[in-house]
Amino acid sequence: MDPQQLSAALLAVLVPLAEERRAGAGAEVTASDIVLERPKNREHGDWSSNIALKFAKSLGIAPRELAARLAEGLEQTPGIASVEVAGPGFINIRLDAAAAGALAKTIVDAGAAYGTNESQRGNTINLEFVSANPTGPLHIGHTRWAALGDAMARLLLASGATLVREFYINDAGAQMERFALSVLAAAEGQPTPEGGYAGAYIDALAQRVLAERPDLLDLDPEERLVTAREVAYRLQLGELQASLEQFNVHFDVWFSERILHDKPADGGPSLVDEAVDRLRAQGHVYDQDDAVWVRTTAFGDDKDRVIRRSNGEYTYFAADAAYYLNKGDRGFAHKIYLLGADHHGYVHRLKALAGAAGDDPEKDIEVLIGQLVSVNGARLSKRAGNIIEMDDLREWLGTDALRYSLARYPADSPLTLDPELLRKRTNDNPVFYVQYAHARTHNVARNAESSGVDRGEFAPETLTHETESALLGALQEFPRIVAFAADVREPHRVARYLEELAGLYHRWYDNCRVIPQGDDPVESVHRTRLWLNDATGQVLRNGLDLLGVSAPERM
Repeated sequence: MDPQQLSAALLAVLVPLAEERRAGAGAEVTASDIVLERPKNREHGDWSSNIALKFAKSLGIAPRELAARLAEGLEQTPGIASVEVAGPGFINIRLDAAAAGALAKTIVDAGAAYGTNESQRGNTINLEFVSANPTGPLHIGHTRWAALGDAMARLLLASGATLVREFYINDAGAQMERFALSVLAAAEGQPTPEGGYAGAYIDALAQRVLAERPDLLDLDPEERLVTAREVAYRLQLGELQASLEQFNVHFDVWFSERILHDKPADGGPSLVDEAVDRLRAQGHVYDQDDAVWVRTTAFGDDKDRVIRRSNGEYTYFAADAAYYLNKGDRGFAHKIYLLGADHHGYVHRLKALAGAAGDDPEKDIEVLIGQLVSVNGARLSKRAGNIIEMDDLREWLGTDALRYSLARYPADSPLTLDPELLRKRTNDNPVFYVQYAHARTHNVARNAESSGVDRGEFAPETLTHETESALLGALQEFPRIVAFAADVREPHRVARYLEELAGLYHRWYDNCRVIPQGDDPVESVHRTRLWLNDATGQVLRNGLDLLGVSAPERM
């Protein structure tokens, strides 16, 4: 019996009671009202519910009396061994062994789909993260957001959301001109211009540009600069894309900022031009001192924002506005921005922008700010000189260790990683601990096959050992953990769950044999334990995949 089935059983008892107490009240009770939790103390049963406390007042009955009547009805449900009323009106439910053990087969049959849920069904989400300038390699900060953003996307998709992973390419503005001047200076053998980009990667990029355009230095100055910018931009963006793919992060959309500023072929307004007009139509734009302003203070911003300067030039805020509106035009009702700690000032600005656009700042937009991350002993990039590169970290620590470790902590907490720990192949290393548990499930399955133990028989009532009860209880929690982690945007909850599950599996492995000892015959319990073993492996595999981490079969 899984939580959905148990909720349905509880609902089947509650609705008639509600009808009895107050005509028509039963129709007001739905499955979403039923909250089931795992008791911290396993002696209190398999599941606990506060439903009696929740409905007692509206039904005009004391909580403990309502709980007692619910318990009496539940005890008649097949698969429920006992129900107890505790405290002011909590209901503690214990399943019989067969009902609890049936979950093992359910998981194996479901395979990769186990853990998926419908909690985000109907939500259309644009999730933007990383969004680095295409003027240099990705660094350690981008690495954290890449791991967290991709894991968050996987959780939301697993929970039924319609979602697009989006990278906003900052390929317009002054930084692109400084980038072009820097590459061109390197190609010409000149020193880096003031305020330009330096580092060995610029020199290497310049040589790649020259290899592609041997005629570069023969072009007239204006064409030379444009060519250097466009070729270097394309090559550098390709490096960013390759770095992310090697880190197991895939983006569905690479959105160029230039699209916002480009005029259409018919000479009409750009998307930035349209954004000003649309915000003005909402009544939140005004003119002052020859500039155009957006009244963002009406939506909690600390000051109104200039969207077009007195000289006619647009501000960065104009591009932000056009981009936000464009996301809505593409059908995304909800927008999530993942930004680094240095972008904290954007929170109120973007929320105010949502309000000015006619959206609900508390519902239609989320701006998540992450804290800094460091790695003890990490060396600055030899190519860039002043950063720690994603590629260097990945090659040093490995994709799995890096992604798991970055997803293991809340985004809003500063983080320092210990490379010595992450490179260890011991249980002290969290990612090794979880991956080893998964590999062990495969080793057990291989040994079982060679010993003549198969899944030809399933007798869930034989799974009675206390470690089996604990393991089944944790496996049952996985869909709820996935749904909750998606809802609160916290992938670290999946990582911590996997570590707990791995520990329960190792304890079960130490106490319960899948393969008979010596010449003992293969019995129902051995075959059923193989189902439980394989179910655990499936959940570990599904959980690691949500974090973008591999699940090795041998270690």
